[in-house]
Amino acid sequence: MDNLTFNNRLRQVILLGLIILILLVLFGTLRSLLTGMLGAVTLYILTRGMYFQHTMKHKWNKSLTAFLYIFGFLIIVAIPIYASVQLVSPKINEMLKNQDAIMNSLKGFSDRVFSMTGFRVLSESNVQNISEKVTSLIPQLLNSTANVFSNLLLMFFIYYYMLMNGLDMEKQLTRMVPLKKSNIDQLTSETKIMVKANALGIPIICAVQGIFATLGYWIFGIEDWGLWGFVTGVLAYFPIIGTMAVWVPLVIYQFSVGDTGPGIGLTIYSIIVTGNVDYITRLSLMKKMGNVHPLVTVMGVIVGLGLFGFIGLIFGPLLISYLFILIKIYVNEFSETEDN
Repeated sequence: MDNLTFNNRLRQVILLGLIILILLVLFGTLRSLLTGMLGAVTLYILTRGMYFQHTMKHKWNKSLTAFLYIFGFLIIVAIPIYASVQLVSPKINEMLKNQDAIMNSLKGFSDRVFSMTGFRVLSESNVQNISEKVTSLIPQLLNSTANVFSNLLLMFFIYYYMLMNGLDMEKQLTRMVPLKKSNIDQLTSETKIMVKANALGIPIICAVQGIFATLGYWIFGIEDWGLWGFVTGVLAYFPIIGTMAVWVPLVIYQFSVGDTGPGIGLTIYSIIVTGNVDYITRLSLMKKMGNVHPLVTVMGVIVGLGLFGFIGLIFGPLLISYLFILIKIYVNEFSETEDN
């Protein structure tokens, strides 16, 4: 009997080892497409209730309803991206045609900082390196754009089949998870709360940060302040770096043309107001929408961006929450077993 138990345990360990090995291989191979996969999961969690209500209660056609949902999300995603490209592309083309003027602006900015502080920010070689790096960024942006489109296609492809086979998929997952039903329900509930809180909260955060940035650009005399405020709101999806990609060049331009006072004012405003409104809104909103502890939000964003890329803003905090939930479940599962 002991030998039989040992053999069963050994086979179980070997099988689990093979499963983990295959998962690691798949993760390494498909990591560049992980954003699309997690995006599909996000869309499914957000819309599964409405989809089942439409198809099961109101008897809508499943396939047509799934395509309708995909079309709706395409519009939601496409409109801001299209508007951003249409608004910003003329500015980018103008910058590319006037690289000498940009270099002169950087030199002027460096000279003004040097005259005020005695510290030279940019040397001649630094300015030349910046020019070369900006030029080399164009192929990289094209490659990243291709990656974004491939992830979008994969996301909607997986999302379609998740909607079509959602109930069967959920039943299979429930059978595969080796936990009690109460603990599975806890995991399911936490996943829904965290995904909805982050997926719905992030657009609100971007809108708030865009509004505050627009106000700052208007106060300190930025030309086309509405355009740059809109772009800042779109790029606010990426914490810290997103907004800096807009206001830092604007500040450099103000210094280079002699608007020193407004440049200093916009710098202080962007750091104190535009920069911090992201954290204040994110922490308070996540706490209110999903009862998410601020530490979980901050640590989750840091971990998620490193692991999953952009979609890590949603799944990073979820991963941190899972850690605490699984510890709690482990105690519940095995302490009861030991007591029995």
